[in-house]
Amino acid sequence: MNQTEDQLHIIRFLTRQHVLTLCAGNGLEMWCANCFYVFDAERMALWLMTEPHTRHGGLMQQNGQVVGTVAPQPKTVALIKGVQYAGKITLLEGDEALLARARYCKRFPVAKVMKAPIWQIGLQEVKMTDNTLGFGKKLHWVRSRPD
Repeated sequence: MNQTEDQLHIIRFLTRQHVLTLCAGNGLEMWCANCFYVFDAERMALWLMTEPHTRHGGLMQQNGQVVGTVAPQPKTVALIKGVQYAGKITLLEGDEALLARARYCKRFPVAKVMKAPIWQIGLQEVKMTDNTLGFGKKLHWVRSRPD
């Protein structure tokens, strides 16, 4: 994968964080949730665990297109960094689920006792604001579509 400077900066940021806001909707109803995640840079994907019967879980099953944010809470405007994303969420199964769960449990050992399934948000678009690069500096990444 040929990675741009913007993409590399976004990868470094997402790798260092661990909580995302996930927003799901079905065209009529919308709901957000905060979830712990592990970032997979090779797939440009976020892995998270949540129950399908939650309000956001039900909406994700009705419509896999999700959006959200990843943003730490700095006390100074000059240090603001954060990501807005759009992606497709899927429930992982088989070997993919085993790999993702192993990486998730390594980062969050308490998850070893959880029965919740693991999901993958395949990122389609990311916009990052990073004021440490200059006030209002925006970085962009969009998944290229296969021809």
